[in-house]
Amino acid sequence: MAPLTAAEIQSHPEYPHVYWDLKPTNKESINVATGRGGPLNLAYEIHGHGPRKIIWIMGLGGFMKTWQRQTKDFGHTEADKYTALVCDNRGMGESGKPLLRYTTSEMAKDLVELLDHVGWTEDRSVHVVGVSMGGMIAQELGMLIPNRICSLNLISTAPRIVRTKPYLENIRNRINLMMPKALDEQIAKVKNDCYSAAWLARPDETESTVQAFPTNGDRFAAAEIHKRSTPGAFTRTGFLCQLYAAGFHHKSDAQLKQLGDLVGRERILVFHGTADHMVEFVHGEMLLQGLGGEQSGVTKSFHEGLGHVGPVEIRDEFKRIIVERIEKTESMTSA
Repeated sequence: MAPLTAAEIQSHPEYPHVYWDLKPTNKESINVATGRGGPLNLAYEIHGHGPRKIIWIMGLGGFMKTWQRQTKDFGHTEADKYTALVCDNRGMGESGKPLLRYTTSEMAKDLVELLDHVGWTEDRSVHVVGVSMGGMIAQELGMLIPNRICSLNLISTAPRIVRTKPYLENIRNRINLMMPKALDEQIAKVKNDCYSAAWLARPDETESTVQAFPTNGDRFAAAEIHKRSTPGAFTRTGFLCQLYAAGFHHKSDAQLKQLGDLVGRERILVFHGTADHMVEFVHGEMLLQGLGGEQSGVTKSFHEGLGHVGPVEIRDEFKRIIVERIEKTESMTSA
């Protein structure tokens, strides 16, 4: 089945409902980064009221709404068990988009200020889940507040970006990220970078409000079109500043050893798919080995044929994995 065009997606009855109306327990913007290039506003939402606290850190070009499946699964379906904290990183969505040098360490400091603001300051009280660039920010967060972290879950991410393509192709890909393209061409590129071909082609698996899209790929495209069509939310400045932060993130093996020592390796998960075309699988292997490998206590969760966005592709299994990590690490804390 051929994917729907952008025009067909925008006329589909489900398109207005592609982002669900999940009512937060609390929603506001706070000022962060005073004296660090700010102040700038950081928009966040809290969903649920349970004792198990999870901060979900989004990746390059993503909004807090991109976590809506996990927000629903943890902060609504099981709101008595979990409290889910989501935010728009600087440069995206409802947060500030200053033109300055972004780094993953500065973005992690934004989140420390957010965690301070919401009162998540107790030892071993916070479960951190970061995907892609969000996983890079999560590494920095682990260096800044290791004692607060109960579990550190690093999803489809890297300690540093290594070149896995021929040099000229690598340069061309980076230039193409900055070139204007037709919307259909933009969406096709992002789909293929983020998801496995098998998942994209399957019938829409996500619960619908009015009518299911023909395929998973069409539903993803709808969300991406909606994001790019929202005035002021997805800007060239914000995207390029975040791209700089992700591209220059660097944790040496010595720094990863320090991260493991500080947080505790038994509290760390490395999750990656072998068919990840955005942050290739070799990066997950590097991260795991740099932290000390399975033999040191780090939990490995590698998945054959899985693309970049595992939390969407294998939603139910991903939830099970995170629940297991929460239960295991909280039992360590209470022992």
